[in-house]
Amino acid sequence: MLLTDLRTIFERDPAARNWLEVLFCYPGLQALVFHRLAHWLYKIGIPFIPRFISHISRFLTGIEIHPGALIGQGVFIDHGMGVVIGETAIVGDHALIYQGVTLGGTGKESGKRHPTLGSHVVVGAGAKVLGNIQIGDRVRIGAGSVVLRDVPSNTTVVGIPGRVTRQNNSSTNVLDHDKVRDVEAEVIRALFERVKALEKQFEQLQQSSFSPTEFDNEPTDNPKSKNSDGIIEDFLDGAGI
Repeated sequence: MLLTDLRTIFERDPAARNWLEVLFCYPGLQALVFHRLAHWLYKIGIPFIPRFISHISRFLTGIEIHPGALIGQGVFIDHGMGVVIGETAIVGDHALIYQGVTLGGTGKESGKRHPTLGSHVVVGAGAKVLGNIQIGDRVRIGAGSVVLRDVPSNTTVVGIPGRVTRQNNSSTNVLDHDKVRDVEAEVIRALFERVKALEKQFEQLQQSSFSPTEFDNEPTDNPKSKNSDGIIEDFLDGAGI
């Protein structure tokens, strides 16, 4: 498993130059080594020691992984400072986690209370994935997003709260931060266009010789209006409103 983790680092990080540098200077790899030992002791029921190992790991690497968390093979925690992974979290194989990520809970509930990530998931810097939710395979979560609901496989999620902005991820780049949609800006633009259209209709009503009743009976099917309706509805649906 350690060899798989090392190969993953060389595949995904162009700054990785040699094995010695990776072993001694990559806190993400070191945190995973500590965690695998702590997790093994945790599974066989050893008290205190697993949590103490986790505490030492956090002190040395800045990455906090509860001994109970289940981490797959080939996981890469890039930089990693401030990463927190809760007790019942599950991280699938070949996931990529950037600094400041939290895989946490939403309260003091018992049982499974942390997220489950599928394989080949990418979680951008500062993203928060909270609660007992399912993140499908090959999902990309944009930097700074807050994900509170299940996410289907092969999608991209951005925003607060996180909304699906792309289906069937096909890009070969890992996250494509420069191509992530700004859904809030799209909705604001759609609303702006709607306001301009209403203002134009109002001006036409003031200047028209038709009565208000006749004006209301005129056809109002506007492709742009229908398109903005869809954008706004998708935005509100994504927030659960």
